[in-house]
Order: sequence, then C-alpha cells, then structure tokens
Amino acid sequence: MGIDLTTELTALRDRLLSAEAEHADLISRVRDRHRASARNLVHYVALRGTDLRPLQEALSDAGLSSLGRMEAGVLGHVDAVLAAARALDGDLATAPEDDALTSAEGRAILARNAASLLGPARGDRDARIMVTMPSEAATDPELVARIAEAGMDLARVNCAHDDEQAWAAMIAAVRRCAGAGRPAPLVAMDLAGPKVRTGPIEPGPRVVKVKPARDPSGIVTEPSRVWLAAGPHDAVAVADRPDGAVVVPLAAPDGKTLAGLQRGDEIELTDARGAHRRLEVERVSGEGVLVRADKTVYWATGTALTTPHGPLEVGPLPPLEQSMRVHEGEQIVLTRSLEPVPAVDTPPYRIGLTLAQAFADATVGDRVSLDDGRIGTRITGVSDDEITLEVTQAGPRGAKLKAEKGVNFPDTHLDIPALTDEDLAHIPFAARHADMVNMSFVRSAEDVAQLIDALEAEDAPDVDITLKIETVEAFRQLPRMLLEAMRWRDVGVMIARGDLAVEAGFARMAELQEEILWLCEAAHVPAIWATQVLESLAKTGLPSRAEITDAAMAQRAEAAMLNKGPYIDRAVTVLGDILGRMHGHASKKRDMLRRLESWSL
Repeated sequence: MGIDLTTELTALRDRLLSAEAEHADLISRVRDRHRASARNLVHYVALRGTDLRPLQEALSDAGLSSLGRMEAGVLGHVDAVLAAARALDGDLATAPEDDALTSAEGRAILARNAASLLGPARGDRDARIMVTMPSEAATDPELVARIAEAGMDLARVNCAHDDEQAWAAMIAAVRRCAGAGRPAPLVAMDLAGPKVRTGPIEPGPRVVKVKPARDPSGIVTEPSRVWLAAGPHDAVAVADRPDGAVVVPLAAPDGKTLAGLQRGDEIELTDARGAHRRLEVERVSGEGVLVRADKTVYWATGTALTTPHGPLEVGPLPPLEQSMRVHEGEQIVLTRSLEPVPAVDTPPYRIGLTLAQAFADATVGDRVSLDDGRIGTRITGVSDDEITLEVTQAGPRGAKLKAEKGVNFPDTHLDIPALTDEDLAHIPFAARHADMVNMSFVRSAEDVAQLIDALEAEDAPDVDITLKIETVEAFRQLPRMLLEAMRWRDVGVMIARGDLAVEAGFARMAELQEEILWLCEAAHVPAIWATQVLESLAKTGLPSRAEITDAAMAQRAEAAMLNKGPYIDRAVTVLGDILGRMHGHASKKRDMLRRLESWSL
C-alpha cells in the first residue's frame, strides 16, 4: 500500500509546529531580526530528526518536490508541497494560514545577514574571501594593499601570534585599502582559545648542516653558500640574506679581519664532525662575508675560521629542534610537568601537556590525536600527573613526536572555558578595532553567552561574532549555540576543517562539513569555508588538482578563508576566479542551469 502524501505531510507539519512550541522560550530570547530564522532553525532540526527517505521517494514518484532543498524556508516549503498533494487528491483548499517563511524569503534573509556580517558581495561572485594576515603585514602595508587589490574582502588577524602593536599596524594597513568603489576589507580578530599542546623538548646541538646541490651521480651542480654575518643570527632578516644563503653569525668579529678579506680568498675550518673544509670568499661587505663550498659543512657554535687576515669564530647558532620517532604499539606518556624532556630513541616517550584539566577529565579508552592527527593514540592509563597512551597510528615509518604541537581529545569533555584569561585580555582591543570576533574552541551555548557578556561589558554592540566549529562536541551543540548567538546583532560560523578532521576523522569530516552548511542555511547564518583552501598555491605558487575542486565547493558558503603564504596574493586572485566561475553554476545545494557555451549540435 502506498504512502498517503497528505496524511504524512500533515503529520510532518504538526511535528514542526510542536517543536516550535517546545522551544518557544529559546526562540523568544533571540533578537527580533533573527526571530524568523530561529523558528526555521527549530523546524529544520525537527524535520531532520526523522528519516524522510520513504516520503521523499513517494513525493518524487508523484512529480512533487521531494523536500531536498528546503533549508532556507522549511515550513513554507512543506506547506507548498502539502497544498500540491491536496490538489492531486482534488482538494483545492488553501494551505493552512500561518506566518510560514518561504524558501525565497529565507534566502533573502541569509543574503542580508551575509552582507551585514561579511560586507557587500562582488558583482561576479557572492562568496567573500577572508585572508589571514601574515606577521609581515604589520611592517609591509604594500603587501596588504596587494592582497586587497587581488580581491580580499575580510582580513583575519590571529591573536595567537604577534602583539597588539603589530595587530594595530596590520589593521591600519587594511583600513587604508578602500578604493575603486569598494570599502576597505573588514577586520576579523581570531581569539586563540585554550592552547592544548605538547610541552618542550630539550634543545639539540647548536649546529647547522649546509650542503651543495648534487645531480643523481653525486656531481656538485651548485655550491652551498653561507653568509658569515657580523651580527647575531636572529638579527639578520630573510631579505638581507644574499642569494638565499644560510646565515651563520660571527662572534665579535675583528673589523680589520673582515675588512681585509677579498673575493677569491680562502677560509679554512674544521667542522663539527672533524672534517677539514676550505671555503672561497665570493663577496664582502660591512655586514658580513658570502662564502661558498663544494662539500657539506657542519657549522657549530665556536668553530674557528682561519683567514689570510686573521682568525674568526662562529657565534651562537640556534639549537636544532629535537623530536622522538614513535611507532604503532609504542607508549607515549603525557605529563603534567612542563620541564623540557630529553629526546630519547626508545619508548616510553615522555612529554609534557599544557592543559592541566585533561588529567582530571581524560578516561581510559578515549582517543588522543597529536600534531594535527599525524599520531593517533588511545588512553591506556590516567593518574593525577600522567596520561599513558598507546600509539595506534603513526605511518609505516613512524612519526615524529615534537614540542609545541596540538593535542586533540575528540572523545573527552574537557571542563574548561572557551575564553581564556588571555582571550579576555584581548577582547578590549578587538572591541575597539575589529568588525568581528572569531571564537575558537566554542563548544556550548554557555561559551557563546560568555563572549556576548564580554562584548557587552566593552559596550561593543557593533562587533559581530563568528563561531569556529573545531570539535565534534561543537558540531553537536551547534543548533543551541546558534540560538544563543542570535541574541547578538550578526553571527557567522567558520567551518574549521583542520581540527574538525582530526577530531572526527577525515571520512566523517566530509559529512560534517555538509551538515554544517545545511544547518547554517536553515538558520540564515553565513558560513565561512576554512582550512587548507588553496594551501599549496599560497605556499608554493602551484595548486594541486584536489584543492581546485575544494575551492570550487567553497561557493556554497558565504565566504572562503585563505591562510598566509608567499603567494597569497596569487591565491586570492585564483580563488576569486574560481568562485566567480562557479557563481553561475551552483547555489547551496541547488544546481543552477545557466546558459552553457560548452556544447552545440
């Protein structure tokens, strides 16, 4: 016996209205401009709590809309389909009288909210482009201008890096980028949130290995070059390194010795391995000496250099970063102590954990991921001061356990606030300078309320809020968090796919990012597609094929975020081109049938 469409649709409609009545208190707390959106969000969550596939099949068989694209106006869409189903039965009664939001009205609200939060859309694309400001932006306003000219709509300032002086300089450079009939890019400040990281590892030897380039036969094709700097290592800017040479500082060099060196002079040394090496001087200046070598040299602090004009000595070099290579089945012990640990070659590998609360909240059997998921583990033991892990994933050759790397607890509820003392200290600056605040590690409606309270305390009603969805817990709580955030003027959601993939696993992440987009459309909340968008292009100047497809998917969000990199201005241009081309092809879940010039018969 077939499905009675009218009966099923009427029952579905009743469930939506019951859900609205059940959550009337939550809906009543949101701002008036978000009231219809809050109702629609509640309707959508109620609708998706039921398996509608049998009903969808029956609707499709009857030639009716199968409810597959109704996120923006759930009740209005159901009412329209119900009226059509009744008409098929010969009942031409009008749809129930109700202030039901239609899909078209919902899309208009989303467009309004996107313009208010993210700025006006460009003529050739609806999706905006957000760009993370590199540290160099504080001292290079021309870099910011180039990025803005390439198509940046929003500048993201990451509070996890730099300081207020640098942020102010970045923001000032962004504000000066208005022109060509467009306002300056908006400014989003990213609160760092709790830092859950591995502790320090004892520094390695102060040695730098420099080797020449060789062909497959071992023949030197390009000698190594070292800039023997008259100043300390950390005082030499990258731009000052001639010919991309490696910097090796000199310890209080004798000015006469340096001044006496000439092109073609030979410098001799015994390197850190005891190997005798000869170097040829290529260039001399008041800041240092450029030398070349055809053999590998291990430079070490204190290495003596013999020159035709007197001795020189290598100054303090930065220590090598140490790590421990771990393999599947081995043990890692996370410790409450954050004292630097020695880098050992055999398990158990001990390393500190920056989050003390984890020792109270972690449970045996919970998963723990380290270094963006490069190392997967499960907890086998917990004490007041230690968490013992068994490595379950490390790759066929093992993986390096490093200091200051992220640690994720996807199965553990960590009883910590989303806003740290450091975040709270940064909010007054953000309230004065930013257009929006991105909240990291948000996991509950209470976290959202804390941010709203902090902004209200700063009398900053015009600073908007974006919720970064980084954990499975945040994903599960997203409807409640959005209803809480709707107490504020404008709210957005950033899909932070890096941490989300670590927390949920890559296969599940593909599903979660889709569901977040659907939920945001139902709430009429702008979504920002973030993490590794055109990352290869930004870093190397050449995109991968997969990330071009990923960038095209960003068209379904209201904005896409690019991270920093040497080729970031090129990445902005390419992303703008991709989003512009996709603008006529797709909108959210709908395929748009623009005229194609691809084929003819």
